[in-house]
Amino acid sequence: MRKSRIILTVSWSLLLCLTLLINMALHLSVLLIFTGLTVAGIHSVTTVSKVSVKAGGSISIPCLYDPKYTHHVKYLCKGSNVGSCSCKVKTDQPDSSGKFSISDDKQQRIFTVTINNLMMDDTDYWCIVEINDLNSDGKPFQLSVTRGWPQLFVDHQEITGFNGEDVTIHGSYSNTGEIEWCRLGGSCVNESSGSINGTRVTINANVPKVFTVTMSGLRTESSGWYFCTKGLLQMPVHVTVKERPSTTEPVNHTAVSAYGEPTTVQGGNHSVSIHLKSFIIRLSVLISIVMVASFIWFMFKRCKVIH
Repeated sequence: MRKSRIILTVSWSLLLCLTLLINMALHLSVLLIFTGLTVAGIHSVTTVSKVSVKAGGSISIPCLYDPKYTHHVKYLCKGSNVGSCSCKVKTDQPDSSGKFSISDDKQQRIFTVTINNLMMDDTDYWCIVEINDLNSDGKPFQLSVTRGWPQLFVDHQEITGFNGEDVTIHGSYSNTGEIEWCRLGGSCVNESSGSINGTRVTINANVPKVFTVTMSGLRTESSGWYFCTKGLLQMPVHVTVKERPSTTEPVNHTAVSAYGEPTTVQGGNHSVSIHLKSFIIRLSVLISIVMVASFIWFMFKRCKVIH
């Protein structure tokens, strides 16, 4: 009789625990639906975690997504909680104020959000993909907005290189931690040298507070979003690899600084030939002036001798 009571007590205890677990699972499902986030999609969006930026500047943040979301609507949401954040710009609904912009590279599976005229309250954001009317998938990122120099800075957030050649990214920092160079959604290099998808990466941090990252032997496949990491901070950099133009044409490419300011760099043999032609023309004019002056002086001396 006593044994039966013990068995009955244990059975009721197991049943109670099972009931509690089922209730917790149901509450969790309701909570996830309410906040607009699905369990299966939590890790389907990848972005940087925290970026140091300067007030008044601009920043572009890449958001890598799962192939199943290629044709879904993407958007930028402002706020620390995904359930109550405010949508600022969508791929099917541009921002009329000009502060926010968004673009979707379906081939690379990356949508990029840009925030202009950064303010001190531009801190918490989400990269989000719409799944359906009730569910969405997202990943948060933070901006550390400073009035002075950012703690982690690169000279250009967008840089162009040519097949088979090198590009170098220059950066500075004021925080502590290990320096890494990573491809978004891919591997990282955290030593002085290594490789990412067949492209050689060299990190030089011998001078305090500054560093360079050189990518050598570029290929078309090297194009894409990368980011440098120093401690808890990250800074995304977009690398575009092209075929070098013919030497008979000017080699002009535009790099975008980390503050969103475009700077044009001109190079190539055509640029050199233009300067050479200009020099020759100026030299010819100078020689002509000297010859005319010499002729006038000779005629003046001759007339003086005759008289």
